[in-house]
Amino acid sequence: MTYLIRIESAAQKSFDRLPSEQRERISEAISDLANAPRPQGVKKMRGYKNLWRIRVGQYRVVYQIHDDVLLVIVIRLGARNSVYRDLWL
Repeated sequence: MTYLIRIESAAQKSFDRLPSEQRERISEAISDLANAPRPQGVKKMRGYKNLWRIRVGQYRVVYQIHDDVLLVIVIRLGARNSVYRDLWL
């Protein structure tokens, strides 16, 4: 089963500001979520019903998984020291 990947506009803006080398690595990691939305090393975020995060070097990708409609929504991405600030979901 292949999941559809949707990237929220805030995450896309953060992605566009990254250095090109990091964009390539993160883009590959996000693409891999289509085939395996819960890859090795994924962490479910405490205090949130349906938020997961993966680590890509010093960066984190925060996303939701909707198994019923085969959808992964990338909510946020960024450096590990700031990606969790003001996360309200």
